[in-house]
Amino acid sequence: MLRIAVAAVATVAVAGSTAAIVVAPGALAAAPKPATWNETAYRGHVEVIRDQGRQADRSVLTGKVFVDRNRDSVSGPQERGLGGVLVSNGRDVVTTDSHGRYRLPAFDNMTVFITQPSGYQVPVDESNVAQFHYNHLPEGSPDLRYGGIAPTGPLPAEVNFPVVKSRLTQSQEQHCVIAGDLQTYDKEEVGYARKGAINDLAGRTDYQGCGTLFIGDVVGDDLSLYPDVKELTSLTNGPARFLPGNHDLDFDATTPEHSFDTFRAQLAPAYYSYDIGNVHVVALNTVRYPCTPDLDNADGLRPTCDDPVNQPRYNGRLDENQLAWLERDLAKVDDNKLVVIASHVGLLNFADEGSPIHQVDQVREVHELVKGRKAVAVAGHSHSIENMKTGDLVKGWRDLFGIKGLPFPHITAGAISGDWYSGSLTEDGYPVAVGRDGGRPGVLTLDIKGNSFKERYTVTGQSDQVQTQLGINSPTYREWYVARQAWNRTRDGAAPQLADPHVVTRADLNGRTWITTNFWMGSTGSTVKVSIDGARAQHAVRTQQLRGEDQLVGPEWSDPHAAAQQLVNGGSLADRTMHLWRFQLPTDLAPGAHRAVVTATDSYGRQFTDVLDFQVVEQR
Repeated sequence: MLRIAVAAVATVAVAGSTAAIVVAPGALAAAPKPATWNETAYRGHVEVIRDQGRQADRSVLTGKVFVDRNRDSVSGPQERGLGGVLVSNGRDVVTTDSHGRYRLPAFDNMTVFITQPSGYQVPVDESNVAQFHYNHLPEGSPDLRYGGIAPTGPLPAEVNFPVVKSRLTQSQEQHCVIAGDLQTYDKEEVGYARKGAINDLAGRTDYQGCGTLFIGDVVGDDLSLYPDVKELTSLTNGPARFLPGNHDLDFDATTPEHSFDTFRAQLAPAYYSYDIGNVHVVALNTVRYPCTPDLDNADGLRPTCDDPVNQPRYNGRLDENQLAWLERDLAKVDDNKLVVIASHVGLLNFADEGSPIHQVDQVREVHELVKGRKAVAVAGHSHSIENMKTGDLVKGWRDLFGIKGLPFPHITAGAISGDWYSGSLTEDGYPVAVGRDGGRPGVLTLDIKGNSFKERYTVTGQSDQVQTQLGINSPTYREWYVARQAWNRTRDGAAPQLADPHVVTRADLNGRTWITTNFWMGSTGSTVKVSIDGARAQHAVRTQQLRGEDQLVGPEWSDPHAAAQQLVNGGSLADRTMHLWRFQLPTDLAPGAHRAVVTATDSYGRQFTDVLDFQVVEQR
């Protein structure tokens, strides 16, 4: 289906002042120019030693983590081993000894990886992709369209992991970019991503320590585009890491063990962890494919993969090995660290709150493993922006999973592709792609100090001050919405036309017309106030309170700015959202021009101002 949307423009008023600064002659020339990421990045690779004469026991993999002083990725005699580093085969988790040595049980089709320790940096390749793992698959993948993993041969004598000291990863202040659903289906969409969010990231330098975590659906089924994706990450200013999504699958794999072989060969382990500052990031694989009948749920709450009606191709699920690894990994993490649980299919989300396929079967088990820690979950998949706070609850979570309220924040990070790169092109050459919740394409950033964080969403091509989208939901709009939706199904006769949405009639002012504010990072604890024509600002009401209710769906609960575009141009329909506020227009507004000044305040007290000009007329 063709998805088209029209640009949403927010007018932003930002308070500020200017001051004259006197600079002595030559002072600017004397100031040192800060080094760029490309000038200082540690580039290298994992050291694999193949001397089979040194490997007597094929059931055990040995090696070390070493400080690569000369940055050549080769463990020299003068380079010390680093103790206390976590190393895993995806099942077991061990810690390097004082000489940096480790021993792990070995088995076919394992990925061995280290958890990057704070204060150190693993190497990146020429595309800025982090290098911290080794795949062991002696005979290689089964015959797969996109190649999978090439035969690795016998177990190496050693697999050694180089690191260098890093002030960037040691800092207690971190800015972690979480990039949802890049999801390029072809080279044209790769170009859209380059001109859009990647161009934005190329202009930022605040994330060099933590880097960018692409949280799945890195491509759109065509895994031959991974080299193009790595060309994109070469333009960014920090390490690039990836976790797998349901569009990164080897769809011709017949068993889950090989369903992400090409992803593993090209980008990253299917799951892993890393440390920066006082933060432990866990990147999970929450996609089970193929979805087979053995995925019965003992509690009987969720349909199984042999459901004759749904017949899902994949399911949101952690396998037993991954769940055991997660428990062992977290057991070795200091209690005072912030734990970031990252996944593609979210543990829970609002957009699909009634769906067992698009949330994770073992959400309660993960919650239990993180219990008592400071934590946040981040995810993609739904192409929506959702900032869900501790205690939030919707009906589907309770009915499907027995959840009584979120034990820690869960954030759905939006999508670089937005509504799948749909819509008219901006002047910068990428689609507007307004999403199913009225959200716009962009990236999430976790701004971290110590073990505390604040979330920030950056709309592609915009400053961080652009956080809201305004509209008018009137009886006239709702009547058109219903008529246009019906016409879209039948295409009979002329299409119903919506008049200027910023003009309301006196008849519309009947207590059922609202100014709507789509506050993308709005959440429980946020407020929205509206001032009409300079009068005292009054509170708007959030449509979805997240106190255990079901989704509110339909024209009355829609984002009219987004839905009016989508019903005409195609794409998703913003008929529900958890971040919409409504302010009832006064019934006695005089005919003429009016102005609404909207102030949205997030849960941290940060304020964003937007303006909507509209007219009241006697009749159209």
